[in-house]
Amino acid sequence: MLCYDTRGQLQCIQTLPFFPKQTTAQIHSSKMASSTFLRNKLSLLSFFVFFLVASSSLSPVQSVSTLSDSGHRIPANQTFRPSKETLKLRRITAYLKKVNKPAVKTIQAFSFVFGASPDGDVIDCVLSHLQPAFDHPELKGQKPLDPPERPKGHETTQTITETETFQLWTISGESCPEGTVPIRRTTEKDVLRASSIKRFGRKLRRHVRRDSTGNGHEHAVVFVNGEQYYGAKASLNVWSPRVNDAYEFSLSQIWIISGSFGHDLNTIEAGWQVSPELYGDNYPRFFTYWTTDAYQATGCYNLLCSGFVQTNNKIAIGAAISPRSSYNGRQFDIGFMIWKDPKHGHWWLEFGSGLLVGYWPSFLFSHLRSHASMVQFGGEIVNSRSSGYHTGTQMGSGHFAEEGFGKASYFRNLQGVDWDNNLIPLANLHLLADHPNCYDIRQGRNNVWGTYFYYGGPGRNVRCP
Repeated sequence: MLCYDTRGQLQCIQTLPFFPKQTTAQIHSSKMASSTFLRNKLSLLSFFVFFLVASSSLSPVQSVSTLSDSGHRIPANQTFRPSKETLKLRRITAYLKKVNKPAVKTIQAFSFVFGASPDGDVIDCVLSHLQPAFDHPELKGQKPLDPPERPKGHETTQTITETETFQLWTISGESCPEGTVPIRRTTEKDVLRASSIKRFGRKLRRHVRRDSTGNGHEHAVVFVNGEQYYGAKASLNVWSPRVNDAYEFSLSQIWIISGSFGHDLNTIEAGWQVSPELYGDNYPRFFTYWTTDAYQATGCYNLLCSGFVQTNNKIAIGAAISPRSSYNGRQFDIGFMIWKDPKHGHWWLEFGSGLLVGYWPSFLFSHLRSHASMVQFGGEIVNSRSSGYHTGTQMGSGHFAEEGFGKASYFRNLQGVDWDNNLIPLANLHLLADHPNCYDIRQGRNNVWGTYFYYGGPGRNVRCP
């Protein structure tokens, strides 16, 4: 008897003094037992594998999880689906590729005095025939038109050299080559500030005047209507009004209008604006706009869609304007003129005195294809009432019209263009201030400024709660 300890238990087995040789029958029996055991083991293993496969098809297997772009955990065994954020970024990338055209030269303004351009703009010099306008089916394969004849009676008072200093990006002395146009580069941050990619670069649908008080847009304007108009001209001083909310703006502009104030409204617009949502800062910027369906689906700011055709290599639409007027100090104004070319019927824009910026092709419009039925000058702000009361966003200088020169904003030398391409005085002017306690307007006339008006205001004050 041999005894030994196994895991705390005493085990004993019978021992024999010798081991006899196994017979052939015993060896055969041992092999059969071993073979039977192996077959049983393989059968059990096959059944176990089958069970695992079957059960995995009926219920999900637990696994390590990963983080999505939005921060939510996704099990590793699940099929990956791009998040909303990822899809949005893909759409933004596609849009930027469409609107930012290949550049012959890129300018990021820099000077030893100011350093990098204060407005942070990057200007791409794009071949004229590759600008966004030529993505339009009716302009494919074409080139910008030659300059048209200016309206009779138009005089140039500034030199081209003076006009070139109107924008901050030119402080380094860099310029775009002939045959190209300077285009402010649109960035991912620009698009992300908008409520959607579809709405980026577009005004919210609204009325231009009259019923503007209900949708947050407020005006102080002068307008003429009742005749056929073929253009307008005025000089307006430039300020940096305070804009209280990221989704509000303050602008001063000329409107060329036709159609009803319903779904078929056509407008052409140009002036200066402060719009943190569109540009990401509070600099006054030169802008253009157009729509042919009351701001619903057509049109856009600047060159953010196919429409306006730029012909000038010195002015960047959407770029910051410099210098600017100061309260009780130096006043800086810029001339704007929009008129319909009698030869081709397109609507041209002049900035400053003598610089043709480009044109809106007539085929973009329905009513404006022939003429305008109304011309309007003045200021506009958005009042979002985000704090529950009237906004403190300023219009113009932020001061009321009664303060006059050096303190209030103004438009001077208001003129129209008639059917024969003549600059003419405007008669029967109408004044409109949606909320005169917030922003008001006063008209005047003298031998130097012709027809003029002061306008603007501070927004919220004791009389404008």
